[in-house]
Amino acid sequence: MAVEKIEVATKDGKAPAHLVRGGKTGVVLYMDAFGVRPAMDEMAERLAGHGYTVLVPDLFYRSGAYEPFDAKTAFSNEPERARLMGLMGVVSQEMTIADTAGFLDALSAAGTVGPVGAVGYCMGGGRAMNVAAAYPERIAAVASFHGGNLASDAADSPHRSAGKIKGRVYVGVAGVDRSFPPEQSARLAQALREAEVDHAIENYVGKAHGWCVPDHSVYDHDGAERHWKRLTTLFAETLGGKA
Repeated sequence: MAVEKIEVATKDGKAPAHLVRGGKTGVVLYMDAFGVRPAMDEMAERLAGHGYTVLVPDLFYRSGAYEPFDAKTAFSNEPERARLMGLMGVVSQEMTIADTAGFLDALSAAGTVGPVGAVGYCMGGGRAMNVAAAYPERIAAVASFHGGNLASDAADSPHRSAGKIKGRVYVGVAGVDRSFPPEQSARLAQALREAEVDHAIENYVGKAHGWCVPDHSVYDHDGAERHWKRLTTLFAETLGGKA
């Protein structure tokens, strides 16, 4: 499938994004910390093959153009790590929530109709969940994979907005992940259950943070395939695509 490069109007400017057309139902794919790149395109194309039109917005657009990151070495290379953390520090949860109004408009302009899905990886996981809470009438299903700080002490922690989510939620957790330790998993589960949100939290034992993404240093093929099965089943059951 062809990857189209577009720009999405937001209240703060124009966000570059990649769009893959695969059907009348829209999905926003929230990137991991390494940005929009071929690995994200590959994932968007695979998801589009299940009957969705997938938008992958660049959440770092406020910082202007930047050199792409190598997902295998960015965190182990101190200058690259500092550059990456600098970009991440510019984009708040509130900004991504506001930007999503434009992302949803872009999907509508691309011909999608009805409720949409959201999926996020790493930093995108928490953002996808906060977006589902902010746009409950639009987002029917949301998934987070190796998302960090989903139930932290921060004011914008996703678990605090669990009561606003109306769609289904799936959270895939890395077996050992300092950004989402067991106590946060328990706190998130409690918040979702008390809010009566249809949800599942699944622990991928032995998988490391980043296991789903094909260019990541800890990519795990079997774990990634399991993630694809869970994600496409969730979306098929709620949005009507192919499992």
